This record gives sequence, C-alpha cells and structure tokens, in this order.
Amino acid sequence: MSTLSNGRTKPHEIVERALELSTADGCVVIADEESTANLRWAGNALTTNGVTRGRTLTVIATVDGREGTASGVVSRSAVTADDLEPLVRAAEAAARGAGPAEDARPLVTGTPASPNFTDAPAETSSAVFADFAPALGEAFARARAGGRELYGFANHELVSTYVGTSTGLRLRHDQPNGTLELNAKSPDRQRSAWAGRSTRDFKDVDPTVLDAELAVRLGWAERKIDLPAGRYETLLPPTAVADLLIYQMWSAAARDAVEGRTVFSKPGGGTRLGEKLSRLPLTLRSDPDAPGLESAPFVIAHSSGDDASVFDNGLPVPATEWIREGELARLTTTRHSAAMTGMPVAPGFGNLILDGGGDKSLEEMVAGTERGLLLTCLWYIREVDPATLLLTGLTRDGVYLVENGRVVGEVNNFRFNESPVDLLSRASEAGRTEKTLPREWSDWFTRAAMPALRIPDFNMSSVSKGV
Repeated sequence: MSTLSNGRTKPHEIVERALELSTADGCVVIADEESTANLRWAGNALTTNGVTRGRTLTVIATVDGREGTASGVVSRSAVTADDLEPLVRAAEAAARGAGPAEDARPLVTGTPASPNFTDAPAETSSAVFADFAPALGEAFARARAGGRELYGFANHELVSTYVGTSTGLRLRHDQPNGTLELNAKSPDRQRSAWAGRSTRDFKDVDPTVLDAELAVRLGWAERKIDLPAGRYETLLPPTAVADLLIYQMWSAAARDAVEGRTVFSKPGGGTRLGEKLSRLPLTLRSDPDAPGLESAPFVIAHSSGDDASVFDNGLPVPATEWIREGELARLTTTRHSAAMTGMPVAPGFGNLILDGGGDKSLEEMVAGTERGLLLTCLWYIREVDPATLLLTGLTRDGVYLVENGRVVGEVNNFRFNESPVDLLSRASEAGRTEKTLPREWSDWFTRAAMPALRIPDFNMSSVSKGV
C-alpha cells in the first residue's frame, strides 16, 4: 500500500484493505485522521504551542445467526498496515461472541461515493494562526497597558473521516473545529471575566475585540453587590442557552420518551410530540449545511446507543426541525428506534440552532431591563431528575446586576436549579441568533447558534462561593 509523506498508509487504502480482510457477513470500517494545532497563554504571554497528528481505526463486524445479527466493534489508534488483520479478527470475534444486536438493520446502501474519498486527509497546522497570533500579541499589549492579565487557549483540529462498508459505501467528511477561550483577570485575581468563540478557521475571531469586551466586564466587577438566593429576571447569553439546549437534545431520544423515561414522555403513555413547549415562536433545528456550522451530512457512528446505531453508518442526515414555532416536532431516532416507535428516522445532530424571531443584541436586551441579572456562562451542569430534565449547575466568571437598563455591579455566584424545557415555556423574549461557543460542553460540542433569552424568574437556588 502507498504511504503519505509522513510514512503512514493512506487512510482510504487502510479502509479498503480492512474490508478485503473481513470474513464477516457485513463490515463497516471508519478511519479518523486527526490533526490539531494549539496556542496557550498566561499572564499576557504565550506559554506553549504545538501540532499533533493521529489516526483511529474502527472496525464493525456483523455476523448473521439463527436468532439474529450480532455486531462487534473494536477501535484502535496509531494503526499501521501490519495491525489490520488482528484488528479485523478481533471485531469478528467480538461479533461471534455477542448475542443478537437489538438495533440490527441491513447496512446502508445506495449513497453515492464521496468524490474525494481517495484524496489525502486534510490537515491543520500552525499556519491556521497566521493572522490570529499577531492580533493576540496586540491584545496582550492592550491588556498589559490596561492593568489586566489574559489567560486562555486557541485550539484548531481537523478530522478527516473515511467510511467504507461491505455494501459499497465510500464516504468521507472533513470536519474543522476551532475554539478560542479567553479569561481576563485583575492583577489581584479578585475579578475574572470570560469570553469564548467557535470558529472553523480562526479568520472570523479577533482577540482584541474579546479583550475589549472583557475589560468592560472587569470594570463592572469593581463594585461588589451581595444578593440572596431567589428567583430573578435573568438574561441568559447565547453560550448559556446553548449549554442548556444541548443537554436537552442529548435527552431527546424517541425510544426513551416512548418508554416513559424522559421529560418528553407524556403522562399515561406516549410522547409530547405536537405539544406547545414555548409561547415564543422558537424553532430549534439542525442542518449539516448551515453556513459556518457545517457538519457531517451522513451518520458516523462508532458505537450504538439510544440515539445512534452502528448499522446506520452512511445514512444521510437531513436538515431537521426539533421544535417548530414553539411546538415539539421531532425526537431523535435510529432506523431501529424509528421502527419501534412509528416515528420518522431522525439521526442525531452535528449542530444546533435556535431561532426565536428576535433581532436585539444582548446589549439592547440589557438596555430594556428594569432590574435583573446578566449571566456570563454556566458550568458543572449535572442532571437531577430525568423525568423533568431538572438540571443543576453554577454560574461562573461574572454575574451582573442590571438596573434601569445599566449594569451597576457584579453580584455573587449562584447554584441554579432549572429544566431547559421549563425555561423555554417561561422565556419572555429571545434576542438575535448568533454563533456561540457552549462553554460547558466545548470538549464535545461546539457548533451552535443561539439567541440570548430573557427568563422572568430564573431559579438561583443558593449562593455559591465559585469564581
């Protein structure tokens, strides 16, 4: 087999060879070629930078038996040509040792091959920061002159995924993913503010703009105000809305709802599909072709679960409205769970977009607030009750009191207890939808666009000592 300039076998040839070696009744091979570039900084100075590359190969073997079809999945990193046969045999042995797979379906067929399937993988490098790095240096200088310190990191990864199957699929998707997180701190570390951005190529993020935003927030924090726990009118910024709705979607599997285990289960049986969840015209959707948020247009499943099936690899992923004009319209399904529940096939999502019909910026929403709280972000979000999707978590890096349209100071942090589904029902205003970085889930999910939401009675259940 031929090799790339770095000495590794070409990924499409690895896929083809693994399929040739398979003696199972069916086989799916997924090759993920990943490269990352990163910068890190502290105290207004770069500390580290680097570039890494890696490969993970996943082999999914299916074996037909008297009682049904079983599957075996084995994944390994740094796979070479010599590792292929043991890997394929391990997947086949796992399938033969397993019972029938509940989600078994015929492997997907009929999808046209990706025209670039045999091309070398896309790779990132430090060149992705060619314009960003000088701007970061300028931000350091401005922060230093303004008496604040910047901490944070910029990370860019590019994953080329090759999917080949014994039924003839030859698909490829290149997924760029960039994150920028910036913290500004006062020299005494008593004040801290955070901002983050997601990007595909670092051409649309400017650290000097974020630094200016953080300078304003540090200024707000010069006045400290203690507030007790309670319910407050609260402005949730897009990042916080994204974190809450991502968790909501992770809890939106149709089968779980039908079986009465989630917030989307109807008391007495069935689901809440068709129910009005919000009085606002909110539409929550996913679209693989959404500009700036592009994601895989076909299913890539390395394992099976409530909302994914290895048998669905290669299945087209259409644009889907999960909530339409405030009404619950879809729950996630595999082909198996769709057949079980009688619902349409609705594969899991690679991006998430909330449109609320509003056109106000967060600053304009602040100006329209008589008295309330402005959050920066949420963290340490955990589930308390799946039946209501009650979540708990903490505020972080700045909670501000707004009075008569102006921020008048920083208040203490809180622990909150809220259900995102309940929040949608109580939201009284949605701002302008904009691309955002979910802070809590940025290691797993970054492609989101959300508006700010005004919640009249957000439940700050206790005071927190967090920063």
